[in-house]
Amino acid sequence: MHSRLIVNKRLVLAYFIGGIVWIFFIDDILILLNIMHDPYALKLVETIIFIVVSSYLLYSFIKQTEYCKKAEEDENQLSLLINSMPDFVCFKDGEGRWLKVNDFGRDLYHLNEVDYIGKTDADLGVINPFFKEAFDECLKSDNDTWKQAKITRADESFILPNEETKTFDVIKVPLFYDSGERKGLVIIGRDITQQKLTEAMLLKKEKLSVIGEMAAGIAHEIRNPLTGVKGFLQLMGENNTASKDHLSIIMSEMDRINHIVSELLVLSKPQPKKYNPFLLSESLSYVCNITSHEAKEKGIIIDFGNDSYDPTVFGDRNQLIQVFINIVKNAIDAMPRGGRIEISVNNIDQKFVKVIVVDDGIGIPKERLNKIGEPFFTLKEKGMGLGLTISNKIINEHKGTINIESVVTVGTTVSITLPVYNDHVPEACKSSN
Repeated sequence: MHSRLIVNKRLVLAYFIGGIVWIFFIDDILILLNIMHDPYALKLVETIIFIVVSSYLLYSFIKQTEYCKKAEEDENQLSLLINSMPDFVCFKDGEGRWLKVNDFGRDLYHLNEVDYIGKTDADLGVINPFFKEAFDECLKSDNDTWKQAKITRADESFILPNEETKTFDVIKVPLFYDSGERKGLVIIGRDITQQKLTEAMLLKKEKLSVIGEMAAGIAHEIRNPLTGVKGFLQLMGENNTASKDHLSIIMSEMDRINHIVSELLVLSKPQPKKYNPFLLSESLSYVCNITSHEAKEKGIIIDFGNDSYDPTVFGDRNQLIQVFINIVKNAIDAMPRGGRIEISVNNIDQKFVKVIVVDDGIGIPKERLNKIGEPFFTLKEKGMGLGLTISNKIINEHKGTINIESVVTVGTTVSITLPVYNDHVPEACKSSN
């Protein structure tokens, strides 16, 4: 801007000198051109020309002065604007030489006592060696912007003399002449250091929350087999007998507890699941045996109608048992005054089977039904709200679906769809194996 003002002032001065030369030599020029021989007429013409030329030069000078003054005012306003910004603002020419930087930028790079105008990043790195690495990175990103020939945006970090690390969201705008040559580069950087620290803290809190959720989920699932073990031990104590069937179920539940705890120990490095084919009816019968004692105590009848249809499914048997127990226990909890739970297996087609669990409990209000399955959402006073969350995850991993329908005071129907195993791994389960 300053160079433009100097050029304009020099142009006015040249016009003025040229006009003076023209006035002093106009009579000689006219005589040489053989136009004027009368000395009085010559003087009159000289006077008129003098007035016209002087007026024109004076007018041009005033206009140029006004233009220069306005340009200076515009430059001052621009300087005031960019210096009031809490961001780094810098203007460079097509060769990467610094033309102007705001107060924030001078303070940031300690350039208050440095004549930075006309210097490149490499030059400033020599003048201020502490920021040499930062200036070198700026030079690289500038070149990338020129190569892409479009606005670029990236995060740039560097260390300050007080050992504080600063991170900036940097936008670079390349400018070109009509010929395609480089004209200039506008750089704007916003300090996002605090934002990055906040994001890191939130990420850490989220990780801790996930770990806590996992731990709560494991605790929730351990409680289910422990309930079964406790029920059968009570039954054995009441009858003063140790039934082999009861002991077998207790040992099986203890194995399931051990399996759940093992999963907790490998949370940091999840192991691939080993899916195998198994009869669905056997698993459902096992679930009915596990939950029968608790159901009997509350006056609830569990009716498992298998009929003649006994499909084989492909998956992790323990995990699916965990799902069915969660659903049956939820049905039991929904019938504090007793009732009936019906479990049936329906054939959808050759690829899928549906397990339906129906209870005649208190039901779920419509406004709460949409939230069922969300972590930590529960209708139980002492519940954790993780049973259906984990169940949904397990069924999804088995390429199945869960659907819940409920009517208040009428009951709830839970439908679980799973792929059928027909002497080969179902296509839907291959990605999970």
